[in-house]
Parts: sequence; structure tokens; C-alpha cells
Amino acid sequence: MRNPLSETIVGIKPSGIRKFFDIVSEMNDPDVISLGVGEPDFETPWHIRDEGIYSLEKGRTFYTSNSGLMELREEICKYLKRRYDMTYDHRHEVLITVGGSEAIDIALRAMVNPGDEVLIPQPSYVSYEPCAILAGAKPVIIELKHENQFRLTAEELEAAITDKTKILVLPFPNNPTGAIMERADLEAIAKVIEKHDLFVISDEIYSELCYTENHVSIVNIPGMQERTILINGFSKSYAMTGWRLGYACGPEPIIAQMTKIHQFCIMCAPTTSQYAAVDALKNGDEDVANMREAYNQRRRFLVHAFKEMGLECFEPFGAFYIFPCIKEFGMTSDEFANRFLAEEKVAVVPGNSFGDSGEGFIRISYAYSLERLKLAIARLERFVERLRAEQKK
Repeated sequence: MRNPLSETIVGIKPSGIRKFFDIVSEMNDPDVISLGVGEPDFETPWHIRDEGIYSLEKGRTFYTSNSGLMELREEICKYLKRRYDMTYDHRHEVLITVGGSEAIDIALRAMVNPGDEVLIPQPSYVSYEPCAILAGAKPVIIELKHENQFRLTAEELEAAITDKTKILVLPFPNNPTGAIMERADLEAIAKVIEKHDLFVISDEIYSELCYTENHVSIVNIPGMQERTILINGFSKSYAMTGWRLGYACGPEPIIAQMTKIHQFCIMCAPTTSQYAAVDALKNGDEDVANMREAYNQRRRFLVHAFKEMGLECFEPFGAFYIFPCIKEFGMTSDEFANRFLAEEKVAVVPGNSFGDSGEGFIRISYAYSLERLKLAIARLERFVERLRAEQKK
């Protein structure tokens, strides 16, 4: 029998994040602490859940339009204008998707031709590179540097561009590093983008989780909105991961083709989730602010804890991840994570799960309670002391 599998998909590695999540699940040990998955520990606020329940009680179990509920697209545009001073036409420039992940996938499929190059700064979210490959593009990795706080510089961007480059993926606030791009950073790379006539897919799923200043989007830079697909969603900001709802905003010709792919592959995002999301946007600002403050408290605790134990780590300003350096111990990220799990029963994600430039780091999610983090950090401190003692022998 001939091989039933696609060589392309067989050649793509599984997610390193899910690998450690599966190991923890199989251990079935109540003493294990997992800091690996980027999922808020908060429940979806009650008023949002109530709206979802009400939509079911009213029998709203039908398909919506392919683009999503008109009311939801209107509220997204109001939200983006209110929070980030962006202006979009809800009728033609907004598409509701099944999470931000679908939006990334179909944006690439709608925009690239075989052989086009897609620039992907790393460390970054695990799906950009495989989605580019599945769309027929060639992913080109830009290695972000610890000494630059993992920000993308204009010089790094310029050096990666060829005559085949078409799209830059812009993953900020960043998973796994917590890095952000400030306005000056974006203005510098915008000049390079215009110079080489590139397009941008800007994944801003963590836009509400910035701790030192308000989020600035590449869309806010003059000349960039017409070149950018903005991706966002409800999973992180509103603790709605299981509702699977995201959206994409961008120029009408691109959104129209993304909608066509969405139409054939998905039909529409979950109707119940869409009604709940309308309420989230209308009434959820206070919930988001409260969750952001809780994350910030955890962030400050971890930054201080790493400083106290002498573990090198730059201060993250966005998302809910911290990315300490473990190079001093002379082991790979995988080795460190496996030993830490085996010896102290704490699961973290090896940094190389997010690209080769993440080697020598581990990702710790602080989307967990402060009490749980304190227990995990006490175990990490003990583990680090033991490793340092081993090095002295």
C-alpha cells in the first residue's frame, strides 16, 4: 500500500508545549505543578457566561454569517477604536475566526504563493512556522536577542529580507519571552517594511496584558494599516480559551479571501461564543483590568524571585510568561526541563520549543495563582542550588 501521509506534515515537529503537558497528564501525580500551559487560571467572568447560557436558552444555535455576527463585528470595531485608536469597517474589514490560531493559518494561506518567504522572529509562538510551511511558503527565521530584550530591530529585519520576502509575522507582546515593541521600535521597522513593500501579520492576542505602558500596534504607525492583518481574540484577555474565538482585521481584499477559506473549512465560529463575546466587549473592561493587575503582581514576584536566586532574566513587559536563562548550568533546555520535572515535580517548557534561539532558556507561565507560583519557585530555588553545588564538585 502506498504511503497515505503527506511528506510536508510528517516533516513538521509536534508542539513542544503539548509534549510536556502530556507528560504531566500521564504522571497523574497530584504533587506535580505545571507552569507550562498559557491558559488563564481565572474562570470566564459570570456575565459573559450568562450571555452564552442565555443564547442557548433562546435557541440561538444556528449558523451565523461566514464573517460572524454583525453585532460582534461592530463591537470589535468600537473596542479597537476605544482602546487603541484604530478604525475598521465592520462590514468588510473584520472576520470572526475559531481562535487567533485559525486567523494566523488562513491569513498566510490567503496571502502567500509557493516559494514566497515569510519572516518569523523567534522565540515565538509555535504555530507560525508550520502554518507558513503548510501554506507553501518558506519560513525565514530572525533570531531575537536576549541583549535586545527580544525586540525586533530594523537592522535584523533588513538583514533577513530577500527579493522573495513578502510577509513579516510580528508576534508582540511575545509568547514566550514577554517582550514588547514600543512605538519607536515599530516606527523603525515600519520604514523597512515600506522600503521593501512587505505585508505584516501582527498577532496581538496579548495586547491587553501590557504592564508598564499601553500597547502600541504596528497599525498605529502611519502607512501600516493598509499593509497589516491584525489578529486578536478573547482567550487571554477575557479568560475564554475554551470558547475558541478570535478575529482578524485588515484591508478588504485580503479579508475577503480569508473569509473564502474560512467559509469552506469552518463555515462560522461557534454561535454561542460569539454572543458571549459581544457581552465581553461591552461590559468586560473592569474584568480585564482586574486580571491584568493580578498577572502584574505575579510578574513582579517572579522578577524579584529570579533576582534573589541569581538567575539571569530580563523583565517581561507583556503577556504572562517569563523567560529565564539557564545557560550557566551547561545543559540544554530539554535536559533542564526534564530534570526539573523528575526531581522537583514542576513542569516548564524548554525554550527551544519556540525556535532554536530559545535554547538556553525556559518558559514559565504565570497564568497561575500566586500561591502555586510561590510553591513552584521554592522548588526551583532548591533545584538551582543543587545544580550549582554539582558544578563546584
